[in-house]
Amino acid sequence: MSQATIKTFEIDGKTISIETGRLARQADGAVVVKMGDTMILATAVSAKEAKEDVDFMPLTVDYQEKFASVGRIPGSFHKREAKLSDYEVLVSRIVDRALRPLFPENYHADTQVALTLISADKNIMPDALVGLAASAALIVSDIPFNGPISEVRVARIDGKFVINPYKDELERADMDLIVAGTEHDLNMVEGECAEVSEADMLEALKVAHHAIKLQIKAQWELVEMLGGKKPFREYNHERSNPALEAAIMEFAYDKVYAVATSKASKADRSAAFKAIREEYKASLPEGTETDKFLMNKYFHDVEYKAVRAMIINDRTRLDGRKLDEVRSIWSEVGYLPGAHGSAIFTRGETQSLTTVTLGTKNDEQMLDSPMNDGYAKFLLHYNFPSFSTGEVRPNRGPGRREIGHGNLALRGLKRVLPGAPENPYTVRIVSDILESNGSSSMATVCAGSLALMDAGIKVRGAVSGIAMGLINDEESGKFAVLSDILGDEDHLGDMDFKVIGTKNGIVACQMDIKINGLKWEMVEEALNQAKAGRLHIMDEMNKTIAEPNADYKPNAPRIVTLTIDKDFIGAVIGPGGKIIQGMQRDTGATISITEEGNFGIVEVASSNKESLEKALGMIRAIVAIPEVGAEYTGKVKSIVDFGAFIEIMPGKDGLLHISEVGWSRLATMDGVFQVGEEVKVKLIEVDQKTGKLKLSRKVLLPKPEGYVEPAPRENRPPRDGQSRDNRGPRRDDRGPRPPREPRPENGTN
Repeated sequence: MSQATIKTFEIDGKTISIETGRLARQADGAVVVKMGDTMILATAVSAKEAKEDVDFMPLTVDYQEKFASVGRIPGSFHKREAKLSDYEVLVSRIVDRALRPLFPENYHADTQVALTLISADKNIMPDALVGLAASAALIVSDIPFNGPISEVRVARIDGKFVINPYKDELERADMDLIVAGTEHDLNMVEGECAEVSEADMLEALKVAHHAIKLQIKAQWELVEMLGGKKPFREYNHERSNPALEAAIMEFAYDKVYAVATSKASKADRSAAFKAIREEYKASLPEGTETDKFLMNKYFHDVEYKAVRAMIINDRTRLDGRKLDEVRSIWSEVGYLPGAHGSAIFTRGETQSLTTVTLGTKNDEQMLDSPMNDGYAKFLLHYNFPSFSTGEVRPNRGPGRREIGHGNLALRGLKRVLPGAPENPYTVRIVSDILESNGSSSMATVCAGSLALMDAGIKVRGAVSGIAMGLINDEESGKFAVLSDILGDEDHLGDMDFKVIGTKNGIVACQMDIKINGLKWEMVEEALNQAKAGRLHIMDEMNKTIAEPNADYKPNAPRIVTLTIDKDFIGAVIGPGGKIIQGMQRDTGATISITEEGNFGIVEVASSNKESLEKALGMIRAIVAIPEVGAEYTGKVKSIVDFGAFIEIMPGKDGLLHISEVGWSRLATMDGVFQVGEEVKVKLIEVDQKTGKLKLSRKVLLPKPEGYVEPAPRENRPPRDGQSRDNRGPRRDDRGPRPPREPRPENGTN
């Protein structure tokens, strides 16, 4: 049996262990992180050589949850784990964003970090442990990695910050953040809040960083237990040509700087940068061989240095704005008449066309994963087609970026949605990015807020978002915090910090840092500058629509909710769903029913009022309790010798005895009624033991003149003055009755 090395430590009263040497020993690095019954296997493997002319870090992070970890079999047709769910993709992105900045800039070998949930406790959130597991797998390997890093969840519960809280505790949290970083700096934040202040956010980050340091210390102690850090493998992944680099820098720097200060549009700026490259190529002696890969790389380096220097030195932006200035904004609601709600939000060269669709309970999304099951009533999907940046690219469905941006916008908007019964709908928001030059996810938040108001959803207030950037010059110590960053400022900058909030505070955030040396004063300045920016954006949005429309759109479904006794659920559904399906077919309404405690919650939805009322009437009739003395118009369901069975309510039949049909005595029921005929009757009795209903028709008819009520049978006088005892033998003792003469139909006395 292999000998495992295990490092155990405590954090906020919870015991965590890191084990290596037992599993997955052919990987470059492998560990198992355990907390309670939750166990995550993390492996790291990197190719020995880089592919030719790769100038980026080809890192892949995959997080997958095994259904066996919670003792379940997958619910899919194939009964096996399929492609990563959205939740698994989001967890993978969290780890990727924390690890990626820590690899050497010149290391370009394909690298994969695989994280697998192999055992789970439903009350322990694995996404708070994956960063630690991934870093530990890398740090025990020889893969070049400037870590370790770690990651924790910090939540404020009942006014107190808790590290890696249990799942049931999060229900009481007003802050829920995943924070990652190194021993000295933060480099990733993702989470949501209940309208908290910038000061509260900063305090939460500091609490999280303290816990991160403890986990980094544990990783170094594990390395020491293994005999020390393995030396990095040798690699040489970049070709270089110092002479070419110097020549391009000398030729292009001033020209690129001039373009950067020209305040040109994105397209014009890109064209001008390209023209400088072509000019350099034309300046070379005829027949000079050029290394296209290195030339493009060095021109990119020139752009990187020139743009950053321009922002730091001139305190201005590529489009001429001040550092804290937001681009021009225009918006419109109700643009799409067929949608239940729609909005256009345009900020500079970034534009979102967003729709809101209102659905019923039947439209809820079923969640089927080891750690997430149940149903989702709020969906937000973000689409980023290639034409939004003027590019040609096949549509292969949403990628990880689209899933991540959509989830961030969802976090921001769900905090202002009203709950039931004020909002009975399943809500789907779709943001299609039609133009993009930075901050498209924040445009989705703003457009989504406007579209919800246009749809008539009674949100608690407007929500706006802004993306903040950072340019940091380590040599001079100068830095610039940028509001509402452009795409180039994101690509060439050191930070992308997205902040979403209402007028009352922050509701969601996402931060990615690409450098070491982030100072707390930078984060504080970014938060305060973001507040001013998002409040400005909100003011512009309020000029378009400041509060939800008073009513839903005419084509939106109207939902009415009924609460019925649990015992009536089966009657509404019917055998095999026959009753509920028939009502939907006959009325055109959508009907759903769920059981909650001792009650059934029935939702009836239709965009047609007549259809809605008809369906409600049918359901109310099914669940109504018949009242003695009440009059009903029922249908004849069947006819028997002694009367007829009349359906006075759906599923509720009563007996109309032959003696209660009319004031005249009937000898037979032949020809009195037809099946399906409507008959007005009165409920005169409900049997207390059997619940059978006794009906009467004659009590609703005028009593004939001179009618004499017959005496009860037990009080009738004996025939010929005889008593019951001397009337002679009973029929049973007198032999068979002789045959009767046939009577005419409907004969009477």
